[in-house]
Amino acid sequence: MSEPWVALEPGADPAERVRMLRRAHETFTEAGTVPRPVRSVVADSWRRSARAGVGPDGTASVELSDGDLGAYRAEHPLARVMPLFRELLGTFAADGEHLLAVCDTRGRLLWVEGHPATRRRADRMNFVPGARWAETAVGTNAPGTAVALDRPVQVFAAEHFIRRVQPWTCAAAPVHDPRSGRVLGAVDITGGDGLAHPHSLGFVQAVARAAESQLALLLPEQPTVDTPELSALGRDETQLCAGGRRIRLSRRHSEIAVLLARRPEGLSGEELLCALYEDESVTPVTLRAELARLRRILGPGLLASRPYRFTVPVESDVAVVERRLESGAVTAAASAYTGPLLPGSQAPAVVRLRRRLADGLRSALIARGDPDLLADWAHAPWGEDDLDVWRALAAVRPTAAVRARLAALESELAAPAAWPRPAAP
Repeated sequence: MSEPWVALEPGADPAERVRMLRRAHETFTEAGTVPRPVRSVVADSWRRSARAGVGPDGTASVELSDGDLGAYRAEHPLARVMPLFRELLGTFAADGEHLLAVCDTRGRLLWVEGHPATRRRADRMNFVPGARWAETAVGTNAPGTAVALDRPVQVFAAEHFIRRVQPWTCAAAPVHDPRSGRVLGAVDITGGDGLAHPHSLGFVQAVARAAESQLALLLPEQPTVDTPELSALGRDETQLCAGGRRIRLSRRHSEIAVLLARRPEGLSGEELLCALYEDESVTPVTLRAELARLRRILGPGLLASRPYRFTVPVESDVAVVERRLESGAVTAAASAYTGPLLPGSQAPAVVRLRRRLADGLRSALIARGDPDLLADWAHAPWGEDDLDVWRALAAVRPTAAVRARLAALESELAAPAAWPRPAAP
């Protein structure tokens, strides 16, 4: 078989290249091997898709209905640059019978616009507003893979993991918040063979950079409230953003900051001692020294005493997840959960909070039974050995990969503990 090149060089026959790529894709999905000519970015994405339990005959699910979608995208930061996307890509999409699409950080399509006939064809594979096109949901595709990798990606024809998407070619680039640098989503152009050119990727990348510049210009017009923000999920040392500064705190100071952020009314020295130390021999003098060092790091006016408290409300990612869970917004809570709270901490109060937050979210995911949300948790580092979640995932998405992982976990759980033999006398 000829080498299945991915990019189209000058003079190449697009139809023949598509046929060769499709054969390469079927070799991977059926035999479990990756032919050498396949691009590494595609091969890596195929592996991630297979590990996530995506099947080659699957389809995207619509996660946001009309009412929820309208409210969600109206508040989304990328709504402010949709006029720019339409100006730069709208005519190109309409004239070339392509589609302009914009997704959020979870790969959910917020806008899909373009040529009417192309939209009707895209509707048949659920490439529609509200549908989730994350890699973990539908495998390799430009918007989902661009968000997953935080880099521009072009996917040609049979490089797509799902067969029904293989007639399409797409190019997408992530768009970042110019202030924090976090990924807001991605802008994508999707169509047929007319997009199978490296310039398509450069074009959409330039549009993404233009959108970031536009967002930067719009920032001063936004009402600003200097509320300190504490990031503590998925990290052993918190980051506090306050007064234009990014402050990385030590583990002990991180524990103190997390506890004080949850108790705006403050904590006494005795309460903090009990919350932080298992060892009752730790003296109040030790704690006061830690708080004095923390006060110097934070700067004047942020940390008060008698009781110990922050002088202004401090927002935290922990509180965001808790609020969303309490309101029943399970998808939004899962999106905000970036890992266990201070996973290396042994402070009693932090351990209890970490366990309560994780158990509350995983219980909500199991109760919801959404296969995409369960797959995201199961394939995250903190969920890869979570037997209950894998059982729930197998119940709603019983693919071979999911069943195999569940069987392995159940086997490990049933295996007797290996006790060391006593040393010979």
